[in-house]
Amino acid sequence: MTDAQETAADTSLRTTGGAPPDDVAPAPIPLLEPREGIPPVVADDDALAQVIADFAAGTGPVAVDAERASGYRYGQRAYLVQLRREGAGSALIDPVGCPDLSGLGQALTGTEWILHAATQDLPCLRDIGMTPTSLFDTELAGRLAGFPRVGLGAIVENVLGYALEKGHSAVDWSTRPLPDPWLRYAALDVELLVDLRNALEEELDRQGKLEWALEEFAAIASAPPAPPRKDPWRRTSGMHKVRRRRQIAVVRELWTARDQVAQRRDISPGKVLGDAAIIEASLALPVNVQALTALPGFGHRMGRRQLEQWQAAVDRAKELPESELPQPGQQPAGPPPPRSWADKDPAAAARLSAARTAVSELAERLHMPQENLITPDTVRRVCWEPPKVLTPDTVEAALSAHGARHWQIGQVGPLLLRALDTSA
Repeated sequence: MTDAQETAADTSLRTTGGAPPDDVAPAPIPLLEPREGIPPVVADDDALAQVIADFAAGTGPVAVDAERASGYRYGQRAYLVQLRREGAGSALIDPVGCPDLSGLGQALTGTEWILHAATQDLPCLRDIGMTPTSLFDTELAGRLAGFPRVGLGAIVENVLGYALEKGHSAVDWSTRPLPDPWLRYAALDVELLVDLRNALEEELDRQGKLEWALEEFAAIASAPPAPPRKDPWRRTSGMHKVRRRRQIAVVRELWTARDQVAQRRDISPGKVLGDAAIIEASLALPVNVQALTALPGFGHRMGRRQLEQWQAAVDRAKELPESELPQPGQQPAGPPPPRSWADKDPAAAARLSAARTAVSELAERLHMPQENLITPDTVRRVCWEPPKVLTPDTVEAALSAHGARHWQIGQVGPLLLRALDTSA
């Protein structure tokens, strides 16, 4: 660590629990180079075996990050994995050249992984054989500690006093070879994660929230992979404009055709056909390719063959029998939208209003976002269908059934009990 790095590390937390600092903080120190320089990219089995040996022999937690090519490639696979551990230094691994990192994952079993916004990276890491048994999420830690800005660059600056260069976060990481400035950026992303983790742990402990955070981290580490989303085509941007079932069927057929092309070409679906174009076609129901070409999003630099495949998708939807047309919307599980509660169930609306006010006030006192104190969906569900007999135990059971953590139940349970008891 350089003298400048040691100076900034000594000053450590600049903001505690989201409260303003006593004095104006000094300007952040630009972090321009990794301590040992840019590590070579590991892209073959021999180099990977050496990294596995080095990291297995390292000590303490391991900082982990992954870069994807969102917006460029199909899916969310990892195109670069970065690691850093005491005694091992930093490593940059190319999952294209080394698609199976299960050996590395096994070597790190029992080691705490430090990730920033872990739920974003865990799916792509799991796909290449890397799954942590325990973790520390610096983004979530920052939320629980009350920091108003929890992006990696912002929290590193706020907590450690460094300015990270974030100009390459949205580049096409599937590019090969990866340019040195991108590799430098990637290595710096894990450079200070261990220091950040230690500072945030200290701050959470000071606020009495460390056990809460550890419970959250354990839940993330033990959570199973998310199931496939049902009817993902319904998330097409602008879907709210489409109301007739025949038009909804066009959205489904075009979305499915686009997805197949994107997967085959390994390209982001939005680069194949934009959501806006899908919505335009569903509303217009073009009768032929010529009519389709006249719609926004079609025709410009689009070949005849492409236009024909989109028109074929429209035609398939137009030919479906009524019984096979999709319904206007998914039937949501759980309670109706809160805006309708006053008409449907005034007592439930009163419970929800009281509960929201109580949760908001508690979250403000604890200096954390309301959604981290308790999810809004959990509050809605318990207020819509409260326990038939209101006691601390029944409210606790209801919250637990909806996935609330023990620490959340301890904080929110008494408030919800009072809110649910409308006679109080």
